[in-house]
Amino acid sequence: MSRTRVLRPGPCTVDGRAWSGHAPVTAVEVTFDGGTTWVPATLDEPTGGEWAWRRWQVSWRATPGRHVLGARAVDASRRTQPVEQPWNRGGFANNLVQRVEVVVLAE
Repeated sequence: MSRTRVLRPGPCTVDGRAWSGHAPVTAVEVTFDGGTTWVPATLDEPTGGEWAWRRWQVSWRATPGRHVLGARAVDASRRTQPVEQPWNRGGFANNLVQRVEVVVLAE
């Protein structure tokens, strides 16, 4: 088993869900290059109240090669998910940006 995903080149939609325990989610940013650059995702309207999970999506033109994708949420208190998790002995409060490797096949 691997978390690495494989897909064909071309346009695709990347989507997910975001939540914050501190304030309502106001934005989601997505990276396709391991965190060097970030693009804004489109948020769906909240359903189930302002504190509910927010669905998001962004279009991506997948090009051949290896890519590291990640998404980070921003909430109304301006908290942004960290790219690196501060160390603590018990590993508590793990809120860092999760990364997924995507391999796009050659055409």
